[in-house]
Order: sequence, then structure tokens, then C-alpha cells
Amino acid sequence: MLGASAQAERLDQAGVAATFAVSTAGELRAVPANGPGAAIAWTPGRGWDAVLPANDPRRALIDLYLPICSATRAHPITIGHLGQSLDGFIATHSGDSQFVTGPENILHMHRLRALCDTIVVGAGTVAADDPQLTTRQVSGPSPLRVVLDPMRRLGEHHKVFHEPSADTLYICGASTIGPHETHVGRATLASVAETPNGMDVTAVMRILDARGCHRVFVEGGGVTVSMFLQANLLDRLQVAIAPLIIGNGRPAIRLPPRASLSDCHRPRYHVFRMGGDILFDCEIKSRDGSERDEPPDNSALVTRVI
Repeated sequence: MLGASAQAERLDQAGVAATFAVSTAGELRAVPANGPGAAIAWTPGRGWDAVLPANDPRRALIDLYLPICSATRAHPITIGHLGQSLDGFIATHSGDSQFVTGPENILHMHRLRALCDTIVVGAGTVAADDPQLTTRQVSGPSPLRVVLDPMRRLGEHHKVFHEPSADTLYICGASTIGPHETHVGRATLASVAETPNGMDVTAVMRILDARGCHRVFVEGGGVTVSMFLQANLLDRLQVAIAPLIIGNGRPAIRLPPRASLSDCHRPRYHVFRMGGDILFDCEIKSRDGSERDEPPDNSALVTRVI
């Protein structure tokens, strides 16, 4: 998948179709269309598609990660992810979330980090978990770490401000940054306008685009993912549901209420099993930026086991 991700920009600019086989080491090799060994194909204006038979054991992984690999400068992607309990919580009231989902989904999140240019988390996630936000469990580069903290409530002791394996961008409300402040530890400070619900995430995306970040992974928590979803900035939303009942705690997705179910968003989705967890991979917007909704019978359902 790292090879497909690296080839996307070149193929998009060339505007040509191409088909590739994938070696056991994950390297791409150009092959004729429909030729032996063909695994993935690039179509101009569409991106990557899997051309493997549906029963090929590699198909599940390719189906899950190929949409992210299709992202380019002209067609960026922003993907949100949350791991939640059966009753819709991502942590207890005290913030304990290690770990709601199992090791297979944790590995999946490390793969997403390796495929993306940047990983975005909110201050609540950093305060509760003190994560490193690196790709320790997989091969591939650690992305730019972005911490959103409208009120600038985090202390300087957190790992993301000092851990040297990746750069960190610390984005705070404009009113919280002094005129000569540039860094917190190793992290670079940036500011955006505060809003009643947090901060202007559209301005955050402009900052990331200026830095060449065209694959953006919003890893959490619930408040942060909900801000991006409400602002219509997510192209895909992945929700991993664990066989766990918390009872009450910190909620996952929370949006302004709708009066009617007919007004609610019912995206196209695929379902993947990851150990004991079930992952819904929802297509919020298509490659051209239009919203993707499905009727209630959702004939697009595909079940895969990882």
C-alpha cells in the first residue's frame, strides 16, 4: 500500500491508466491490463481499484486501504476514525480509553498513520492518553502530528511536544498565543480563530494544505472527529465497534439533532472484521466531493475479514 500511495501523484499528473502486480514485499510492478498477477489498477479521474478476484486473501486489505492511497494534491482525502463500545462511548467518564478496541484495530490505526501525511488529535486525547502518535507497529514514516487545543490547556510535558521521531504542529486559539511565541518544546505553534464549539477546522485544513498534507487522518477523539464531520470536511469515517459495554462515559460522534430520520446522513459503507471488533468504513463523500448516501437496504455492503 505504501507503493500505491507513492505512485498516486505521478499517475494523476500523467493522466494515464496503469495496472500493477504486487510482490510479497509489497513492491509494485507494471503489468498489462488483465495480465497475470494484476492486483491494482489506476484509472485517471478515479484513482486506484482492486482487480484481484473477490476470494483472493489479499483483497480485504487492499479494499480497506486503497481509497486512501488514491489521494493526490488535486484529490485530497480526510479520514476520521473512532473506536467505540457497543453503547457508543469512546472512554469512561474519567477518560480511560486504553483500550476500547483490540490490538487488530490498534494495528490498523498505525497503518493509517503510515499512509497519511498528518495525524490530527484533540487536546482531550493527548491529556487522557499521552500518545506518541507514531508508526511503531508498522513499516512506513511517522506523519506530522497535529494537536488541536483551542483553549491551550495542555502542559508542555506531553510526549508529542518532545518525542523526536516526528514533527508536531500545535494549533491553538489565536487569543492564547503571545506575539513572540513560536514553539512549545519541539512543537511548532500555529493559531486559528476560536468558535463557540471549539475552533475553525476549515482554517486548520488550510494550514495543512499549505504544508503539502493531502492525506489527513483525524484519529480522535469524539469532539475532534465530530467537529470535522459537522464542517463537512471528512471524506471517509471509520468507526470500530468493540464488544464492550461502558454504560456511560465520553461519547463518540455528537452532532446537532435532526428532527427526522429522512434528514440524517446514511452513507455508503463496507464492513470489516478486526479480531473481536467490527469496523464500519463509511464513504461520506465521493472523489468529486459530492455526498454519498445509500437507501436503507444498502446493496453496497461488503463484508471482509482481516
